Amino acid sequence: DCERCQCHSEDKRTAILYTLLSQNLNHSRGGRSPAHQRCLCHQRRTVCLRTPHITCQAASNVLVKTISFMKNLPSFHLLPREDQLLLLDSCWVPLFLLGLVQEMVTFEVMETPAPSMLKKILLTGQTKRQEPERTQPTLAAVQRLQCCLNTFWSLDLSPKEYAYLKGAILFNPDVPGLRASLYIESLQREAQRALQEVLQPLHPEDQGRFARILLIASTLKSIPPTLITDLFFRPVIGNADIVELIAEMLYEITGRQLAP
Repeated sequence: DCERCQCHSEDKRTAILYTLLSQNLNHSRGGRSPAHQRCLCHQRRTVCLRTPHITCQAASNVLVKTISFMKNLPSFHLLPREDQLLLLDSCWVPLFLLGLVQEMVTFEVMETPAPSMLKKILLTGQTKRQEPERTQPTLAAVQRLQCCLNTFWSLDLSPKEYAYLKGAILFNPDVPGLRASLYIESLQREAQRALQEVLQPLHPEDQGRFARILLIASTLKSIPPTLITDLFFRPVIGNADIVELIAEMLYEITGRQLAP
């Protein structure tokens, strides 16, 4: 269902919109038949948050809770500082996404407004003095992200399941450059064992739940950090480095939130 073409959705409003856009596209291409048109939902249309103030604030709260989770793990602080930073850089996105799921954060996007003709005229010849243009998330990438979140919601994890799964994701011994990879591997096994043990009394009839949770969790690692940064944090932090800000929150600032 995640990869299904949105143009054929059962939502009548989407179907009507697709018909109108298709007619306009057909007219602009000289009347080519619908059979030769590209599916609109596969085009790389750029999108942005429909309510950035609300969604970015919710995302900021989730990020703070994600950092607090790491701050409160004694086993994490026993690791060399270099390993902590490597794990942080590698794992902050899937941990943040798990936080979105746990906090039931939903969001909507809309197509990025095109710059007005007046703005184009005023900015002509000034591009060299401007900062590099920010990248924008694509509709296809956001739909894939929402699909991953929806799949996790369908699991209906308990708080203990979330906690142990976060530990299994954070302590990833496969991150290149780790000095204490063997110790980190033992921490991951411990978290996975704890997750498996908590599943037995909660879901005794579902023998495949443990493997299914780990499999779905692996999809979170495929979500690029640039997508999460551009969608949820770029409107707040501008061109700042999100990983540097997270590291600052982890080591120097307690309870800090990203200012809206």
